[in-house]
Amino acid sequence: MKKTNIKQFIPYIVLLVIIGVVILTYGVNNKNWKELTYSELITELSQGNVTEIETTEHSADGVYYITGKLSSYNKNDYFKVNAPLSESVQEELSTYYKNSEFKWVVKTNPENNSFLLILLNVGPLIIIGGLAFFLFTRLSGANKGSMDFGKSRAKLVDEQGKTKFTDVAGLDEEKEEVAELIDFLKSPKKYNKMGARIPKGVLLVGPPGTGKTLLAKAVAGEANVPFYYISGSDFVELFVGVGASRVRDMFKQAKHTAPCLIFIDEIDAVGRQRGTGLGGGHDEREQTLNQLLTEMDGFGANEGIIVIAATNRPDVLDPALLRPGRFDRQVTVSLPDQKARKAILDVHARGKIFDKSVNIESLSKRTPGFSGADLENLLNEAALLAVRRKKDAITMDEIDEATDRVLMGPAKVTRKYSDKEKMLVAIHESGHAVVGLKLKDAEDVHKITIIPRGQAGGYTMMLPPEEKMVVTTKDELLARITGLLGGRVAEQLFLGEITTGASDDFSKATKIARAMVTRYGMSDLGPIELEEQSEGVFLGRDYNKNRDFSDAVALEIDKEVQKIINQCYKETTKILKENEKLVKLIANTLVERETITKEQIEELVKNGKLSDESEDSLKDLKEKAKELGIKGYSKMNKEELENEIKNSTQK
Repeated sequence: MKKTNIKQFIPYIVLLVIIGVVILTYGVNNKNWKELTYSELITELSQGNVTEIETTEHSADGVYYITGKLSSYNKNDYFKVNAPLSESVQEELSTYYKNSEFKWVVKTNPENNSFLLILLNVGPLIIIGGLAFFLFTRLSGANKGSMDFGKSRAKLVDEQGKTKFTDVAGLDEEKEEVAELIDFLKSPKKYNKMGARIPKGVLLVGPPGTGKTLLAKAVAGEANVPFYYISGSDFVELFVGVGASRVRDMFKQAKHTAPCLIFIDEIDAVGRQRGTGLGGGHDEREQTLNQLLTEMDGFGANEGIIVIAATNRPDVLDPALLRPGRFDRQVTVSLPDQKARKAILDVHARGKIFDKSVNIESLSKRTPGFSGADLENLLNEAALLAVRRKKDAITMDEIDEATDRVLMGPAKVTRKYSDKEKMLVAIHESGHAVVGLKLKDAEDVHKITIIPRGQAGGYTMMLPPEEKMVVTTKDELLARITGLLGGRVAEQLFLGEITTGASDDFSKATKIARAMVTRYGMSDLGPIELEEQSEGVFLGRDYNKNRDFSDAVALEIDKEVQKIINQCYKETTKILKENEKLVKLIANTLVERETITKEQIEELVKNGKLSDESEDSLKDLKEKAKELGIKGYSKMNKEELENEIKNSTQK
């Protein structure tokens, strides 16, 4: 809970005090006054009608101020009399006071009380002055933000000793590139002696989650120099010129603490290419970019200031920002390979308790395409699942489930298929799997499940037999399309009907086929690029795709795409017809177990059935679940049965 700040209540407290002082000093004037002459007062005194009198001597005016009440008056009725200032008046009042029983209060002359006189004359001035000072300070505090509108939002970060290069796994080459900057800042003489100039800027480029910001934190942790952090969006404001002013102020601060490092995260927010949007040179973003270009390499020298920036959209950056002298060096932080994933998993496995059956190296081979953030999330999800299942250590069951959750989302356990729908999904996934098993250049099948996750009713996990970083062959692309079509072909062949479940498969297959024709030159149209991979800087990604061909060529492209899809469809049909028994065997096993692993798939292919041990184990679990009275046990797989039995036993 946020702690209340007492300062925000001070204005109200001061106001209440002032109101209280005024009320106590002057009171609430709700009395009804009646003017009497002195002779009328004497008459009332002689008749005994006066109940109380209050006299005050005012020597400056030469009068007695006499107030009081008569017996006939109401509660708020009072009289007042101005009598001449003489001893006879006081003696006359004293005589009546002795002979009557009324209350008489004599007040001293306020002119004789110097403190009260000062308070009455100077007090209001003090109160007014205090209010004016208070209002002035409040207004100046409110305007302080507007006065600092153009100040830099860069934060001086103290990362020393927090994040080190040892915390950044799998980025050996990238760490070597940025480590050179740190070495220069620590020992500039050896570089100057050789006549070398250290890069003024380093741009970290790569997909989201690959560790660009983490690498910058490690630089801050290793360097013994000031480290400024700012996001690209912190420069952008509604008013033109504010961003440029913040850039100037940022470099001005950095000059005072040079040598230092400045890290700009998501620089594409301010460094987008000029001249491609609707705004002209007066655009706020362009003004900010112009100032950044000038500060990095203009007439003024910024010696000892090294700028590190990160983005996952280098294609939209302005060319002037990427030229030598500004961002001299671009470091690509790509998705990790198997060795790097192993190192990343080792880092994120610290502090977690794993079962002996967990093999980190095996896990790294099963997660191609995962970024560092994905791997961290995978192990965290596995740890959460282990706690939820009340286990003492993280097992492979939790890691398998966490992998599925990261890829497809959580399983929809409450959503149950009908028997017909369950068989349909099983046949669909079996079609994908059998093509992967029987086609030469297809990817390996690692897991099949018909448990619904996210938008998918089930999925087949297929991974490449060996990890490739750069190129993919034509046969591999065709095999990928063939595998994607396996679900639809299996539905048509073995169920005699088709469903909407293959829509995502068609979308992926069509994109691959079109890229083969228009970008990779893998069709009868020849080795030419017909569509350039271009994305608008301000418009949509595909809104202004370059189309360097006529309508006649567009028709030929569509024909070639259709030709590739049809050829793959025929190949898929041939494979599934030849392996009908295997398709149905896998489908029936899926209906029974809902999830089968790579080892079980290989056993089905080799023996035509799963081992008796596995079947007996599942049968025993169902018998035990029946004894415990677990509902719906017949439709549960082995993992679900084990969890339900464990929970029921603990209860």
